[in-house]
Amino acid sequence: MRELLLTLVCYLVEQPDAVVVREEPAEGSIVFKIEVAPDDVGRVIGRQGRVIRALRAVMRAAAARAGQRIAVEIGQ
Repeated sequence: MRELLLTLVCYLVEQPDAVVVREEPAEGSIVFKIEVAPDDVGRVIGRQGRVIRALRAVMRAAAARAGQRIAVEIGQ
């Protein structure tokens, strides 16, 4: 799961070397926190949050196939 999210985010940003995806366990699920360069935050969020919503939808679908529950957040 982490590798999938890392790959997707790296294609969106201008500085893929600055992308960090942290995995934190939560109650009954896993929380993925994305950290990117300050100039790339807008690219990951997208207009009106469309890009991050799409990333969350893809990750939820992949997690459902694996029988897991996940959340995706942007952190700094």
